[in-house]
Amino acid sequence: MAKENQTTSLPEFFLLGFSDLRALQSPLFWMVLLVYVVTLLGNSIIIILTQASPALHSPMYFFLRHLSVVELLYTTDIVPRILADLTFPYPQVMSFQGCIAQMYVFIVLGISECCLLTAMAYDRYAAICRPLHYSTVMSQRACLTMVGTSWLMGIITATTHTSLIFTLPFPNHSVIPHFLCDILPVLRLASAGKHRSEVSVMTATVVFIMVPFSLIVTSYVRILGTILAMASTQSRRKVFSTCSSHLLVVTLFFGTASITYIRPQAGSSVTVDRILSLFYTVITPMLNPIIYTLRNKEVTGALCNMMKRHVPST
Repeated sequence: MAKENQTTSLPEFFLLGFSDLRALQSPLFWMVLLVYVVTLLGNSIIIILTQASPALHSPMYFFLRHLSVVELLYTTDIVPRILADLTFPYPQVMSFQGCIAQMYVFIVLGISECCLLTAMAYDRYAAICRPLHYSTVMSQRACLTMVGTSWLMGIITATTHTSLIFTLPFPNHSVIPHFLCDILPVLRLASAGKHRSEVSVMTATVVFIMVPFSLIVTSYVRILGTILAMASTQSRRKVFSTCSSHLLVVTLFFGTASITYIRPQAGSSVTVDRILSLFYTVITPMLNPIIYTLRNKEVTGALCNMMKRHVPST
């Protein structure tokens, strides 16, 4: 019986969070809370605007609405746990099942975001490089297929990764040097089969980061070629302005994700890893709606019209 209990008991994880940086816990709590509230508000506004405003019923804003949904779910998977852990001066327990669930949702949403950003780049390519065929190429059916494929790729990747990682044996009580159950910190705690699984998981991770990024780069190379072929400087600026918001969001997302997952382990530190992860899991989802609102005249116009309709004039 004792042997049976020993073999069926599941390990527990302890999330280090920021418990080793006690002086920063209080300011971090209020900063993360403020950013989370702004993220919820900003992405909710984008979702409402792109749904309610007829001027924003185009493929680009259809993708933007789904991107905002992903950002809302993404931060909600992570931030409430960060806030709870920041109220304690020591690492908090994360159950085995809870760690699986958090990582699974985290990967689904992260890969879905990669694919959605790729679809948005293709939309800009079709609009600028193939304007006569745009309505056919970016039909409603095509847009729905791209969004559905984004979610499907996320589910496939998450299922593969969690299956590879959580079938490995773990010590009964392990401290994860992170504020969430991220891929690499958890994988490095495994007792056996570590090297093979780490190679498999990292290969898949790099593929799912670099393939979408390569497709985005290819789209923008062709867009740049089309823009440079335009005779008028004013036309170039006008066309490029339709891509600038997306390009900035892509740079923020893929830049931090690539540094986190592709840089060598030898050059990493626990503190730097957490800071980078905090940026792309907490800060970037807040910046996306701000970037699209401030740098996009159509979104700004739709927001002003909505405010005029709902805020009584004095």
